Amino acid sequence: MTRRLPRALAVLALLLAGAAALVWWLNVRGEPDLAAAAPDAPATPAQVARGAYLARAGNCAACHTSRGGAAYAGGTPIPTPFGTVYGSNLTPDAEHGLGRWTATEFWRAMHHGRSRDGRLLVPAFPYTSFTEVTRADADALFAYLRSLPPVPQPNRPHELRWPYNQQAALAVWRALYFRPGEYQSDPAQDAEWNRGAYLVRGLGHCAACHTTRNAWGASSERLPLSGGLIPMQNWYAPALTSVREASVADWPLDDVVALLQTGVSPRGWVTGPMAEVVLRSTQHLTREDLAAMGRYLQGLPQQPAPESQPRPAPGTETATLGSRLYEHHCAQCHGDAGEGAGGVYPPLAGNRAVTMASTVNLVQVVLQGGFAPATAGNPRPYGMPPFVLALSDREISAVLTYVRSAWGNDAPAVSELDVNQLRTTTAR
Repeated sequence: MTRRLPRALAVLALLLAGAAALVWWLNVRGEPDLAAAAPDAPATPAQVARGAYLARAGNCAACHTSRGGAAYAGGTPIPTPFGTVYGSNLTPDAEHGLGRWTATEFWRAMHHGRSRDGRLLVPAFPYTSFTEVTRADADALFAYLRSLPPVPQPNRPHELRWPYNQQAALAVWRALYFRPGEYQSDPAQDAEWNRGAYLVRGLGHCAACHTTRNAWGASSERLPLSGGLIPMQNWYAPALTSVREASVADWPLDDVVALLQTGVSPRGWVTGPMAEVVLRSTQHLTREDLAAMGRYLQGLPQQPAPESQPRPAPGTETATLGSRLYEHHCAQCHGDAGEGAGGVYPPLAGNRAVTMASTVNLVQVVLQGGFAPATAGNPRPYGMPPFVLALSDREISAVLTYVRSAWGNDAPAVSELDVNQLRTTTAR
């Protein structure tokens, strides 16, 4: 027995050493040799302009510009289930920003998720998507950021709980869930489709919201863009692969472009986090790029529609209360029969945002209000006021249950518990 123990410990030590070596290799594979990198070439005006466009496409300012702060100077809090991450300073300040960085170091951060000093970056910075960005585009983005005025604003340390604040834990996460890899064109598709795929999967990082995450914060590779709850924001990013949610497979391409460019279209409206994406990012893209994104999204494999199940009708008391509340608070804009109003107020009859399985967004809009972005193509959007103080959990439950079962809609009831959970978590 005493002889077996040292052997067992030795075997265990070897296994641990082997596992550590594997994790190390998975974290450094393919990284560039910084010592052998060529010196940076001077940036051209065309490269800087290209980088400015790409920064809009990637919505970089959303995480790297704090409210009321200097552009790209960092400090934006990004809440996650593991603690708060803060956007870093991307201005060319020598001490706190990118002033001492090289283009190769910046590309390594985008492509491999590693900072200039060798630290592994937390994946709240979506290098899991940005890894698909080409070196030329990364260089252009770097050239643009280096052209900005330097801002001497220190980076705020992340406030992550243990063990999520440990580099070793992050290395294991990356070994399990991150694979660096530049976008490879699909030869079976044309140039427009491939351009759309590159933007959606890379700089657009649509999967960061529209894909379900596991308990460790990793996106599902098996079901990309199949919908997911946005952590900490309490909004549901609907599936882009389901006609019952947010698929555009059967939309005219012009309607897809209009939605991404203005926030409104004959087939739908955006609100919540997607309204910010349209405001800060997609409205600034060319029509050609938006059409390419639309082509790619239209071609996504579609989930089979589940068989419809008979729904129990809401109780008489709930139906009566819901109908009365709808008539008093909603009908003036959305119509007596949920038909909407002339492209200004969306219809509720047959609206998949109303009837899809997740009721998170529906409850959030009633609680917090619904506001489309003020874009160049729709500078004065109409909005919906919040009812968080006007209606109780029971009343919101009743009116939404009514809307989800009226005018041909056939969706399950919204419970008071659903409303209460969102009311209390959103108020924190």
